[in-house]
Amino acid sequence: MDNLLAMRAFARVVQSGSFTKAAHTMNIPNSTLTKLVQTLESELKMKLLNRTTRRVVVTPDGERYYDRLLPLLSDFDELNGSVSSVQSRPLGRIRVEMASATAQSIVIPAIAEFLSDYPDIVVELKISDAQADLIGDGIDCVVRAGALTDPSLIVRHLADQKIVTCASPAYLSRVGTPKTPRDLEQFHVGVAYMNAHTGAYFPFDFSKDGQKEVIRCNQRIAVAEGGAYVSAGLAGLGVIQVPLHMVSQHLQEGKLSQILEEWLSDVRPYYLVYTPNRHVSVRLRVFIDWLSRTFANLEI
Repeated sequence: MDNLLAMRAFARVVQSGSFTKAAHTMNIPNSTLTKLVQTLESELKMKLLNRTTRRVVVTPDGERYYDRLLPLLSDFDELNGSVSSVQSRPLGRIRVEMASATAQSIVIPAIAEFLSDYPDIVVELKISDAQADLIGDGIDCVVRAGALTDPSLIVRHLADQKIVTCASPAYLSRVGTPKTPRDLEQFHVGVAYMNAHTGAYFPFDFSKDGQKEVIRCNQRIAVAEGGAYVSAGLAGLGVIQVPLHMVSQHLQEGKLSQILEEWLSDVRPYYLVYTPNRHVSVRLRVFIDWLSRTFANLEI
């Protein structure tokens, strides 16, 4: 059996969700593709796909095999081309993990330019506010915000983003506008942002004229995802403290109002992270360069 062809056949079935569609895109008979997948399953001694009259379902073993197989196929496609061809036209698949707010407010609005410049690259965005297992999850690179704790990772600084404190006009009308950070502690409710990994709540931080304030105001609701955190602020559930890019549109539209503007908060650094043993392919290198330019254009 042509193992590589069988692997491609299996991957194409998973991507298309159909043996018929996969056979059509590979320009081979349906029966040939079916036999390739069956032979691959026999050699691996595991069931990869469950096929019914209506649909194809990937088994748990099949999902794990697919996740490991996909980057290998992409690397092979790049290796198989000539160096000059790959350099001029990178191809393959990139798997990138980032928080939902980063994807929604920074990457997705801008990525059409990258996809247009590199039509042979497929970008898979894994959206999660929890820290990914770069090796186990087959991730090429991760965009992370805040302090990094793993010194073994390769880190590239992308940008520093301004942090703003804000609340909905309805909330401020009901409770009043704080004059100092201590007003938050005494009279206000804050929406707590919860570390998805540890469960710890992040406090609000402020500084002015060398004076540092760390505030933990009354908190009635806690969330561990950036989009939900902003939604809680928009719903008038309390004061939020967030990177500017997450709320800039809401501030412009008057859905949120910035408070305590004369008090500064520590900027939020953003990093691109990958493992030391990760081969930086041409497709990944051009994506990293594009990502760096995109973050560099953020309002700081």
